[in-house]
Amino acid sequence: MLSIINSKMPDFKLQAYHQGGFKTITQEDIKGKWAIFFFYPADFTFVCPTELADLSDKYEAFKSMGVEVYSVSTDSHFVHKAWHDASETIRKINYPMLADPTGFLTRALGVHIEEDGMAYRGTFVVNPEGLIKIVEIHDNNIGRNAEELLRNVEAAQFVAAHPEEVCPAKWKKGATTLKPSIDLVGKI
Repeated sequence: MLSIINSKMPDFKLQAYHQGGFKTITQEDIKGKWAIFFFYPADFTFVCPTELADLSDKYEAFKSMGVEVYSVSTDSHFVHKAWHDASETIRKINYPMLADPTGFLTRALGVHIEEDGMAYRGTFVVNPEGLIKIVEIHDNNIGRNAEELLRNVEAAQFVAAHPEEVCPAKWKKGATTLKPSIDLVGKI
């Protein structure tokens, strides 16, 4: 099994429901920007709206960091609109909801469940060069935490800007980092 970390985000072209309309999103839209691809199993389900709402609550914080968020499921963009119209929780979402009904992107990133035609809960953070820097995949009965994702993106952006430093466990923005050297070996 090859690692997906530091691999290039695959070329894609997907329809999205965003801000009351439909639009096409491609890899061109993420060039030069940080992006989060937040895969979830399906619209009109149980855990999914709690995660998407949690992510929506942090959306402005991500935007202020120069990060665009894309939720992705194998539902169509029409179903995304119907869910948006039917659910008060989903109506609050301001980020694009990508539709992957053929399963192209879910398969390309290894989160497609063939027998169900749905995605696992996969989170992929892509840097401005289009490289995948963070991957987190959960079984579908385990929800994710947008606060932890925000912390992880802050760490990824920090080390991108300071390649000579690393972020230790539980690092938070503004906390002390480490500078790897022979002097630290065996001392931590």
